[in-house]
Amino acid sequence: MSIQLTTELCRIFNIRYPIVLAGMAGLPNMAGLVAAVSNAGGLGTLGGAYMTPEDLRKAIHEIKQLTQKPFAVNLFSTQVSDNNTRIKEVQRELNKMRGELGISQASDESVSSPNHFEEQFAVLLEEHVPIISTAFGLLPETLLQQAKSAGIKIVAMVTTVYEAIQAEQAGCDAIVAQGSEAGGHRGTFDVSNYPMGANIGIMALVPQIVDHVRIPVIAAGGIMDGRGLVASLALGAQGVQMGTRFLTSLESGAHESYKAALLKSTEESTVITKAFSGRPARGIVNKFIEHWDASGVEPLPFPTQNTITRDIRNASSKQNNTEYMSLWAGQGTRMLTDHQKAEDIITEILQKAHSLLP
Repeated sequence: MSIQLTTELCRIFNIRYPIVLAGMAGLPNMAGLVAAVSNAGGLGTLGGAYMTPEDLRKAIHEIKQLTQKPFAVNLFSTQVSDNNTRIKEVQRELNKMRGELGISQASDESVSSPNHFEEQFAVLLEEHVPIISTAFGLLPETLLQQAKSAGIKIVAMVTTVYEAIQAEQAGCDAIVAQGSEAGGHRGTFDVSNYPMGANIGIMALVPQIVDHVRIPVIAAGGIMDGRGLVASLALGAQGVQMGTRFLTSLESGAHESYKAALLKSTEESTVITKAFSGRPARGIVNKFIEHWDASGVEPLPFPTQNTITRDIRNASSKQNNTEYMSLWAGQGTRMLTDHQKAEDIITEILQKAHSLLP
Protein backbone atom coordinates (compact mmCIF):
# COMPACT_ATOMS: atom_id res chain seq x y z
CA MET A 1 0.00 0.00 0.00
CA SER A 2 1.40 3.36 -1.05
CA ILE A 3 0.63 6.22 1.36
CA GLN A 4 1.16 9.80 0.19
CA LEU A 5 1.33 12.77 2.56
CA THR A 6 0.00 15.06 -0.16
CA THR A 7 -3.64 14.11 -0.65
CA GLU A 8 -6.71 15.24 -2.56
CA LEU A 9 -7.68 17.19 0.55
CA CYS A 10 -4.59 19.35 0.10
CA ARG A 11 -5.65 20.21 -3.45
CA ILE A 12 -9.24 21.02 -2.45
CA PHE A 13 -8.17 23.31 0.41
CA ASN A 14 -5.04 24.62 -1.34
CA ILE A 15 -2.79 23.60 1.57
CA ARG A 16 0.62 21.88 1.58
CA TYR A 17 0.02 19.30 4.31
CA PRO A 18 -3.11 17.37 5.35
CA ILE A 19 -3.09 18.72 8.91
CA VAL A 20 -6.07 20.72 10.17
CA LEU A 21 -6.23 22.68 13.40
CA ALA A 22 -9.52 21.99 15.17
CA GLY A 23 -11.77 24.99 15.75
CA MET A 24 -11.77 25.23 19.55
CA ALA A 25 -14.62 27.54 20.52
CA GLY A 26 -14.45 29.59 23.68
CA LEU A 27 -10.69 30.09 23.80
CA PRO A 28 -9.43 33.69 23.62
CA ASN A 29 -6.73 35.11 21.36
CA MET A 30 -6.52 32.17 18.96
CA ALA A 31 -5.93 34.15 15.76
CA GLY A 32 -2.16 33.80 16.18
CA LEU A 33 -2.37 30.01 16.38
CA VAL A 34 -4.78 29.78 13.45
CA ALA A 35 -2.40 31.83 11.29
CA ALA A 36 0.68 29.94 12.48
CA VAL A 37 -0.80 26.58 11.46
CA SER A 38 -1.81 27.96 8.06
CA ASN A 39 1.60 29.57 7.53
CA ALA A 40 3.25 26.22 8.34
CA GLY A 41 1.31 24.56 5.51
CA GLY A 42 -1.66 23.18 7.41
CA LEU A 43 -5.19 24.56 7.72
CA GLY A 44 -5.79 26.78 10.72
CA THR A 45 -9.36 26.90 12.02
CA LEU A 46 -10.90 29.58 14.22
CA GLY A 47 -13.52 28.37 16.68
CA GLY A 48 -16.04 31.15 16.22
CA ALA A 49 -19.17 29.65 17.75
CA TYR A 50 -19.31 31.75 20.93
CA MET A 51 -18.05 35.00 19.38
CA THR A 52 -20.20 38.03 18.78
CA PRO A 53 -20.32 39.00 15.10
CA GLU A 54 -18.09 42.01 15.88
CA ASP A 55 -15.45 39.92 17.67
CA LEU A 56 -15.59 37.31 14.93
CA ARG A 57 -14.93 39.91 12.26
CA LYS A 58 -12.07 41.34 14.31
CA ALA A 59 -10.46 37.91 14.71
CA ILE A 60 -10.79 37.21 10.97
CA HIS A 61 -9.11 40.52 10.18
CA GLU A 62 -6.29 39.62 12.57
CA ILE A 63 -5.81 36.24 10.91
CA LYS A 64 -5.69 37.89 7.48
CA GLN A 65 -3.01 40.29 8.71
CA LEU A 66 -0.91 37.34 9.88
CA THR A 67 -1.29 34.97 6.93
CA GLN A 68 -2.10 34.96 3.24
CA LYS A 69 -2.82 31.22 3.39
CA PRO A 70 -6.26 29.55 3.51
CA PHE A 71 -7.96 29.19 6.89
CA ALA A 72 -11.33 28.05 8.17
CA VAL A 73 -13.93 29.20 10.70
CA ASN A 74 -16.01 26.71 12.67
CA LEU A 75 -19.58 27.44 13.82
CA PHE A 76 -22.21 25.46 15.71
CA SER A 77 -25.08 24.71 13.34
CA THR A 78 -27.97 23.45 15.43
CA GLN A 79 -31.55 24.47 16.14
CA VAL A 80 -31.82 24.63 19.92
CA SER A 81 -33.61 26.89 22.38
CA ASP A 82 -33.24 27.48 26.09
CA ASN A 83 -34.87 25.10 28.57
CA ASN A 84 -35.30 26.70 31.99
CA THR A 85 -37.71 24.12 33.44
CA ARG A 86 -35.35 22.95 36.21
CA ILE A 87 -33.26 26.05 36.61
CA LYS A 88 -33.93 26.38 40.38
CA GLU A 89 -32.62 22.88 41.06
CA VAL A 90 -29.56 23.36 38.87
CA GLN A 91 -28.67 26.82 40.19
CA ARG A 92 -28.87 25.48 43.74
CA GLU A 93 -26.00 23.11 42.96
CA LEU A 94 -24.06 25.69 40.98
CA ASN A 95 -24.37 28.18 43.84
CA LYS A 96 -22.44 25.78 46.06
CA MET A 97 -19.55 26.05 43.61
CA ARG A 98 -19.95 29.81 43.39
CA GLY A 99 -19.56 29.81 47.16
CA GLU A 100 -16.27 27.93 46.83
CA LEU A 101 -15.04 30.61 44.42
CA GLY A 102 -16.38 33.50 46.49
CA ILE A 103 -18.51 34.94 43.70
CA SER A 104 -22.10 36.17 43.65
CA GLN A 105 -24.91 33.66 44.00
CA ALA A 106 -27.24 33.33 41.02
CA SER A 107 -31.01 33.65 41.14
CA ASP A 108 -33.33 31.04 39.69
CA GLU A 109 -34.66 33.41 37.04
CA SER A 110 -34.85 32.11 33.48
CA VAL A 111 -31.87 32.82 31.24
CA SER A 112 -31.70 33.57 27.55
CA SER A 113 -28.66 32.37 25.60
CA PRO A 114 -27.42 34.57 22.76
CA ASN A 115 -27.71 33.08 19.28
CA HIS A 116 -25.64 34.92 16.69
CA PHE A 117 -25.50 32.13 14.12
CA GLU A 118 -27.08 33.93 11.18
CA GLU A 119 -25.10 37.11 11.84
CA GLN A 120 -21.90 35.06 12.25
CA PHE A 121 -22.55 33.33 8.94
CA ALA A 122 -23.11 36.69 7.26
CA VAL A 123 -19.72 37.86 8.54
CA LEU A 124 -18.04 34.78 7.03
CA LEU A 125 -19.64 35.53 3.66
CA GLU A 126 -18.73 39.22 3.78
CA GLU A 127 -15.14 38.44 4.75
CA HIS A 128 -14.78 35.75 2.06
CA VAL A 129 -13.57 33.14 4.53
CA PRO A 130 -12.16 30.30 2.38
CA ILE A 131 -13.58 27.38 4.37
CA ILE A 132 -16.51 27.03 6.79
CA SER A 133 -16.81 24.03 9.07
CA THR A 134 -19.79 23.17 11.24
CA ALA A 135 -20.36 21.17 14.40
CA PHE A 136 -23.61 19.72 15.82
CA GLY A 137 -25.24 19.65 12.39
CA LEU A 138 -25.14 20.78 8.79
CA LEU A 139 -25.56 24.26 7.38
CA PRO A 140 -29.19 24.92 6.38
CA GLU A 141 -29.53 24.31 2.66
CA THR A 142 -30.06 27.96 1.72
CA LEU A 143 -26.94 29.05 3.63
CA LEU A 144 -24.87 26.18 2.25
CA GLN A 145 -25.80 27.19 -1.31
CA GLN A 146 -24.92 30.82 -0.56
CA ALA A 147 -21.50 29.75 0.68
CA LYS A 148 -20.82 27.46 -2.28
CA SER A 149 -21.95 30.17 -4.71
CA ALA A 150 -19.31 32.40 -3.11
CA GLY A 151 -16.63 29.74 -3.70
CA ILE A 152 -16.42 28.75 -0.03
CA LYS A 153 -15.61 25.13 0.83
CA ILE A 154 -17.82 23.40 3.43
CA VAL A 155 -16.73 20.86 6.05
CA ALA A 156 -18.96 19.00 8.51
CA MET A 157 -18.01 17.29 11.79
CA VAL A 158 -19.59 13.83 12.03
CA THR A 159 -19.52 10.94 14.51
CA THR A 160 -21.39 8.19 12.62
CA VAL A 161 -21.57 6.80 9.09
CA TYR A 162 -25.17 8.01 8.79
CA GLU A 163 -24.14 11.58 9.61
CA ALA A 164 -21.32 11.35 7.05
CA ILE A 165 -23.74 10.23 4.34
CA GLN A 166 -26.05 13.13 5.21
CA ALA A 167 -23.12 15.56 4.95
CA GLU A 168 -22.11 14.28 1.53
CA GLN A 169 -25.68 14.38 0.24
CA ALA A 170 -26.05 17.96 1.48
CA GLY A 171 -23.07 19.04 -0.65
CA CYS A 172 -20.20 19.23 1.83
CA ASP A 173 -16.70 19.20 0.36
CA ALA A 174 -15.11 17.17 3.17
CA ILE A 175 -15.99 15.43 6.42
CA VAL A 176 -14.24 15.32 9.79
CA ALA A 177 -14.77 11.89 11.36
CA GLN A 178 -14.56 12.52 15.10
CA GLY A 179 -13.72 9.49 17.22
CA SER A 180 -14.68 9.19 20.87
CA GLU A 181 -11.05 9.99 21.81
CA ALA A 182 -11.51 13.63 20.76
CA GLY A 183 -11.40 16.44 23.29
CA GLY A 184 -14.18 18.95 23.88
CA HIS A 185 -17.53 18.80 22.14
CA ARG A 186 -17.90 16.43 19.21
CA GLY A 187 -20.30 16.96 16.36
CA THR A 188 -23.05 14.39 17.01
CA PHE A 189 -26.08 15.78 15.19
CA ASP A 190 -28.85 14.55 17.51
CA VAL A 191 -27.95 14.07 21.17
CA SER A 192 -31.52 13.07 21.98
CA ASN A 193 -30.61 9.75 20.35
CA TYR A 194 -27.12 9.72 21.89
CA PRO A 195 -27.28 11.46 25.29
CA MET A 196 -23.48 11.18 25.75
CA GLY A 197 -22.66 11.47 22.04
CA ALA A 198 -22.03 8.73 19.49
CA ASN A 199 -18.90 7.23 21.04
CA ILE A 200 -17.24 5.28 18.24
CA GLY A 201 -13.45 5.04 18.34
CA ILE A 202 -11.44 6.48 15.48
CA MET A 203 -10.00 3.11 14.35
CA ALA A 204 -13.51 1.77 13.82
CA LEU A 205 -15.16 4.97 12.61
CA VAL A 206 -12.82 6.22 9.90
CA PRO A 207 -12.68 3.17 7.58
CA GLN A 208 -16.43 2.67 7.79
CA ILE A 209 -17.08 6.29 6.81
CA VAL A 210 -14.47 6.09 4.04
CA ASP A 211 -16.28 3.05 2.64
CA HIS A 212 -19.61 4.93 2.45
CA VAL A 213 -18.72 8.37 1.06
CA ARG A 214 -16.72 9.67 -1.89
CA ILE A 215 -15.62 13.04 -0.49
CA PRO A 216 -12.40 13.37 1.56
CA VAL A 217 -12.50 12.21 5.17
CA ILE A 218 -10.40 13.91 7.87
CA ALA A 219 -9.67 11.78 10.95
CA ALA A 220 -9.94 13.35 14.41
CA GLY A 221 -9.66 12.13 17.97
CA GLY A 222 -6.52 11.55 20.03
CA ILE A 223 -4.15 12.13 17.08
CA MET A 224 -0.96 13.75 18.36
CA ASP A 225 1.97 12.93 16.09
CA GLY A 226 3.20 11.49 12.80
CA ARG A 227 2.21 7.98 13.82
CA GLY A 228 -1.40 9.12 14.09
CA LEU A 229 -1.18 10.83 10.71
CA VAL A 230 0.18 7.74 8.94
CA ALA A 231 -2.32 5.47 10.69
CA SER A 232 -5.20 7.74 9.65
CA LEU A 233 -4.04 7.77 6.03
CA ALA A 234 -3.75 3.98 6.13
CA LEU A 235 -7.36 3.82 7.30
CA GLY A 236 -8.41 5.76 4.21
CA ALA A 237 -8.54 9.30 5.61
CA GLN A 238 -7.03 12.11 3.55
CA GLY A 239 -5.93 14.18 6.50
CA VAL A 240 -6.10 14.66 10.26
CA GLN A 241 -7.64 17.27 12.53
CA MET A 242 -5.81 18.02 15.76
CA GLY A 243 -6.92 20.26 18.60
CA THR A 244 -5.40 19.17 21.90
CA ARG A 245 -1.94 18.83 20.31
CA PHE A 246 -1.81 22.58 19.69
CA LEU A 247 -3.34 23.77 22.98
CA THR A 248 0.04 23.95 24.73
CA SER A 249 1.81 25.50 21.76
CA LEU A 250 3.58 28.83 22.00
CA GLU A 251 0.87 30.61 19.98
CA SER A 252 -2.10 29.09 21.82
CA GLY A 253 -4.41 31.51 23.60
CA ALA A 254 -5.34 28.89 26.21
CA HIS A 255 -5.03 29.97 29.86
CA GLU A 256 -1.60 29.15 31.32
CA SER A 257 -3.22 27.18 34.15
CA TYR A 258 -5.17 25.18 31.58
CA LYS A 259 -1.92 24.44 29.72
CA ALA A 260 -0.29 23.30 32.98
CA ALA A 261 -3.21 20.97 33.71
CA LEU A 262 -2.94 19.49 30.21
CA LEU A 263 0.78 18.86 30.61
CA LYS A 264 0.20 17.06 33.93
CA SER A 265 -2.63 14.89 32.59
CA THR A 266 -2.55 11.35 31.17
CA GLU A 267 -4.71 9.10 29.03
CA GLU A 268 -6.70 8.32 32.18
CA SER A 269 -7.44 11.93 33.14
CA THR A 270 -10.45 12.71 30.95
CA VAL A 271 -14.14 11.86 31.01
CA ILE A 272 -17.10 12.74 28.83
CA THR A 273 -19.38 15.10 30.76
CA LYS A 274 -22.43 17.29 30.20
CA ALA A 275 -21.85 19.22 33.43
CA PHE A 276 -20.43 22.39 31.90
CA SER A 277 -22.52 22.87 28.78
CA GLY A 278 -25.40 20.41 28.78
CA ARG A 279 -23.86 18.70 25.78
CA PRO A 280 -21.33 15.83 26.01
CA ALA A 281 -17.71 16.93 25.87
CA ARG A 282 -14.41 15.31 26.89
CA GLY A 283 -12.33 17.09 29.51
CA ILE A 284 -9.98 16.59 32.44
CA VAL A 285 -11.76 15.61 35.66
CA ASN A 286 -11.76 18.36 38.29
CA LYS A 287 -13.84 19.42 41.33
CA PHE A 288 -16.60 20.88 39.17
CA ILE A 289 -17.20 17.55 37.41
CA GLU A 290 -16.83 15.54 40.62
CA HIS A 291 -19.26 17.81 42.49
CA TRP A 292 -21.78 17.64 39.67
CA ASP A 293 -21.61 13.87 39.35
CA ALA A 294 -22.03 13.45 43.11
CA SER A 295 -25.09 15.72 43.14
CA GLY A 296 -27.11 13.40 40.94
CA VAL A 297 -28.68 16.45 39.27
CA GLU A 298 -29.17 16.29 35.50
CA PRO A 299 -27.66 19.33 33.77
CA LEU A 300 -29.94 21.55 31.73
CA PRO A 301 -29.70 21.02 27.96
CA PHE A 302 -27.30 22.99 25.77
CA PRO A 303 -27.13 25.98 25.48
CA THR A 304 -28.79 26.79 28.83
CA GLN A 305 -26.31 24.88 31.02
CA ASN A 306 -23.45 26.49 29.14
CA THR A 307 -24.90 29.95 29.75
CA ILE A 308 -25.48 29.53 33.49
CA THR A 309 -22.04 28.03 34.17
CA ARG A 310 -20.18 30.77 32.33
CA ASP A 311 -19.71 32.98 35.38
CA ILE A 312 -18.15 30.06 37.27
CA ARG A 313 -15.76 29.24 34.44
CA ASN A 314 -14.81 32.90 33.97
CA ALA A 315 -14.19 33.40 37.70
CA SER A 316 -12.05 30.27 37.94
CA SER A 317 -9.94 31.51 35.03
CA LYS A 318 -9.39 34.86 36.73
CA GLN A 319 -8.41 33.04 39.94
CA ASN A 320 -6.08 30.62 38.11
CA ASN A 321 -8.20 27.86 39.62
CA THR A 322 -8.42 24.89 37.25
CA GLU A 323 -10.84 23.04 39.54
CA TYR A 324 -13.82 24.92 38.10
CA MET A 325 -12.63 25.50 34.52
CA SER A 326 -13.72 23.39 31.53
CA LEU A 327 -10.42 21.68 30.71
CA TRP A 328 -11.29 20.18 27.34
CA ALA A 329 -8.76 17.57 26.21
CA GLY A 330 -8.46 14.45 24.10
CA GLN A 331 -6.97 11.17 25.26
CA GLY A 332 -3.43 11.62 23.92
CA THR A 333 -2.12 14.19 26.40
CA ARG A 334 1.07 12.32 27.38
CA MET A 335 2.36 13.34 23.93
CA LEU A 336 1.96 17.08 24.51
CA THR A 337 4.95 19.41 24.47
CA ASP A 338 5.40 22.68 26.36
CA HIS A 339 5.40 25.99 24.45
CA GLN A 340 6.58 24.50 21.17
CA LYS A 341 5.94 26.63 18.09
CA ALA A 342 3.06 25.44 15.91
CA GLU A 343 5.42 25.37 12.93
CA ASP A 344 7.79 23.08 14.81
CA ILE A 345 4.93 20.79 15.85
CA ILE A 346 3.92 20.39 12.21
CA THR A 347 7.53 19.83 11.12
CA GLU A 348 7.93 17.15 13.81
CA ILE A 349 4.68 15.43 12.75
CA LEU A 350 5.79 15.36 9.11
CA GLN A 351 9.31 14.12 9.90
CA LYS A 352 7.92 11.24 11.95
CA ALA A 353 5.37 10.43 9.27
CA HIS A 354 8.01 10.37 6.53
CA SER A 355 10.21 8.09 8.64
CA LEU A 356 7.38 5.54 8.78
CA LEU A 357 6.67 5.49 5.07
CA PRO A 358 8.41 3.06 2.72
